[in-house]
Amino acid sequence: MVRALVIGAGAVGTKVAQQLLASNSVDQIVLRDISPEKLGTASKTLSGRVEVEHFPFSQNMDADVVVVASPRGTQLEAVKNSIRLSRPTVVVSDGLAETISILKLEEEAFNLKVPVVVGTGFAPGLSCVLAAYGETMLDEIEEIHVSKMGTGGPACALVHHRALSRSSYGWRENCWDRKLGGSGRELLWFPEPVGPQDCYNASLADPILLHHVFPKVSRISAKMAATRRDRFTAFFPMLTPPHSEGGIGAIRVELRGQKNSVHENVVIGVAERPAVAAASVTALTVEFLLNKKTKLNHMSTLGLMIDASEFLSELAKRSIDIQIFEGDKTTV
Repeated sequence: MVRALVIGAGAVGTKVAQQLLASNSVDQIVLRDISPEKLGTASKTLSGRVEVEHFPFSQNMDADVVVVASPRGTQLEAVKNSIRLSRPTVVVSDGLAETISILKLEEEAFNLKVPVVVGTGFAPGLSCVLAAYGETMLDEIEEIHVSKMGTGGPACALVHHRALSRSSYGWRENCWDRKLGGSGRELLWFPEPVGPQDCYNASLADPILLHHVFPKVSRISAKMAATRRDRFTAFFPMLTPPHSEGGIGAIRVELRGQKNSVHENVVIGVAERPAVAAASVTALTVEFLLNKKTKLNHMSTLGLMIDASEFLSELAKRSIDIQIFEGDKTTV
């Protein structure tokens, strides 16, 4: 019997459990969360093949695969424990500081031969896969620029809220470039129905993970769509509680490079509810791990772990479709 341990019964974790059970990828789900309310809601939503675990949790992870979809600040210890127990792990991480801390466990995962996929959400996650897919359209990549709009559940909304008030890091000419969060306003077009949005520098994990996938690319950056109110209130506690799940969001990945010795830009995007997309990406990553379809047997990012074309084809079956900006090639 194949068991999956899902840590976190929020908007993403619950949907991951739903998709894994619906696809019959696992026989049983063990769902952990510190909130009895979330576990109660999840157990009503899911079938009888779900076992809920309340706090305090057992240190034993009796499962074939572990999904870490808990709030920021709780993921590092969970990943440490899963590596110690040699459990294949999928981490839905989006906080910059915690993502860096998790990546520092790479040597331990390598020595124990434990596959750990870091960043399997909307962005980072699907954004890394889109960049890997875009690589096939160019002969050489010089720059990668990621932008995102929207949030998943309350934990994601909190990370989004704080990101504008903290330093943004991008890769620029062989060193990390630090910028003020909320600066660098740029109007960017996302796939419909989202359309054009003002985007700003923010404390995002995408550049860190993309640099792992594309170490030779000279410039990597990430921005986030925000309103004037978002920027003003970013330095204060959230004034109103976030919704249980955000609405439609989008990601946009722009690659600049050369093809046939000519400079080209490739723009790829996806419009979807972030929690739905993150759950689809995470559940599919779990299936790739269980079916031995991942390329590496240690810690790495999603873009290096899977074949991008195959992964996106499988995502399309879950109604997560990519859009490629064609543009107008006509010259005057």
